[in-house]
Amino acid sequence: MAVDGVSSVGTTSTTQTAQQKATLNYDNFLQLLIAQMKNQDPTDPMDASEQMSQLASFSQVEQTIQTNTKLDTLLASSSLTQAGSYIGKYMTSADGTVKGTVASVKVYSDGIIATTTDGKSILVQAGITLADEAPASDTSS
Repeated sequence: MAVDGVSSVGTTSTTQTAQQKATLNYDNFLQLLIAQMKNQDPTDPMDASEQMSQLASFSQVEQTIQTNTKLDTLLASSSLTQAGSYIGKYMTSADGTVKGTVASVKVYSDGIIATTTDGKSILVQAGITLADEAPASDTSS
């Protein structure tokens, strides 16, 4: 089954922006730490344990951001796989007002929209009905 109608929008740019902000903040933190060490009072130096605590805290934040980035990638991949499985299936919207065979799907950062062969859009959400083919009682697509 071909999956030509699948596209992804918005997920990558959000992830890259978060990474850039984290990198800038990490670089800024290191610059501040170096400036603090250069300008500290030699008779009363900074406590080494406090310095290590600051470094460890920032390292945890950086790891959390990297974990979130990997989770975003995993969720996007899962959405694409799920979206590809809808093509060629007969879908009914959650409220039952839109029905048809799915011709294409678009994956956005906040959801999936399926487009039927007759151009109608269905928001993929809880309550949709999916079938391999149109029911015999439904003569319209």
